[in-house]
Amino acid sequence: MKPKVLKTTRDYQAARAHVEALLAQASPDEEELELWSLLVEKYEEEHFPIAAPDPIEAIRFRMDQSGLSPADLRPYLQSKSKVSEVMNRKRPLSLTMIRALHRGLQIPAEVLVQETQAPYRTPAVKRRKQKASA
Repeated sequence: MKPKVLKTTRDYQAARAHVEALLAQASPDEEELELWSLLVEKYEEEHFPIAAPDPIEAIRFRMDQSGLSPADLRPYLQSKSKVSEVMNRKRPLSLTMIRALHRGLQIPAEVLVQETQAPYRTPAVKRRKQKASA
């Protein structure tokens, strides 16, 4: 099979089958396998993009991976109350918090700067004031 840019679903399926066939060989040609794998990967990145995770979910995931509790986030989010507010989506992450989480927990900055998937909830007191002024 001759390598080419994958433009159609048929090209993609044929390339995947070729990669699988190469992997099934006892000693596949490493350069050919790498080339075909790159072609498949490029097609998948363009046609099946994976969205970055929600920032709060990324923090929760890292906490779970590292065995951290909410109290362990204080150095990054500045106080116990801010940890609670951020994790309960009542306060957005500030630039200072994003930098600290990126450095301290190695969460990619591009994940932390995104808008969260779930909206931030405004406290009931603010909602009442907003309704009264409307």
